[in-house]
Amino acid sequence: MARVVVVYHSGYGHTQRMAQAVAEGANAELLAIDADGNLPAGGWEQLKAAHAIIFGCPTYMGNVSWQFKKFADASSKPWYAQAWKDKVAGGFTNSAGMNGDKFATLTALFTLAMQHSMIWVSQGLMPANTKAAKRDDVNYLVSYGGAIAQSPSDGGAADMSPGDLETAKLFGQRVAEITGRLKP
Repeated sequence: MARVVVVYHSGYGHTQRMAQAVAEGANAELLAIDADGNLPAGGWEQLKAAHAIIFGCPTYMGNVSWQFKKFADASSKPWYAQAWKDKVAGGFTNSAGMNGDKFATLTALFTLAMQHSMIWVSQGLMPANTKAAKRDDVNYLVSYGGAIAQSPSDGGAADMSPGDLETAKLFGQRVAEITGRLKP
């Protein structure tokens, strides 16, 4: 069985809820980056033992949160050792805006994975972009590079779109399936 870890930072709980949906789909372990940008004890070892790592964070000001950036910068030790080389990778993000420049955040997550010589998994879902499409449809926000979600700025994690959460779950499932095909 593929061992998948979802490493994420969540500022207000929305990205945590999305991480939980991704982890549910992937049957993955959750690994939270704390408010100071640090992993808990044993976190780096957990990532080293994983077959796949799914990165997640909110989109703040068109990029990753500073806490996630601190984690990414701290990953230079495993980078130097090529500890994550050929692990499967994917990413997800959430912001208040329908667009909110989430693609820039996914690109930052993708770049981190590429620097670690990882294998990136796309969303793998067709878009919900017809006249009949509803906000709670799967992949309504139409992302191909990873899972994205939109959360109202005046709402809590409980107010997230069921379609966005299902999209996240399906993304986790896809990463796990591909990891299962590729792992030795």
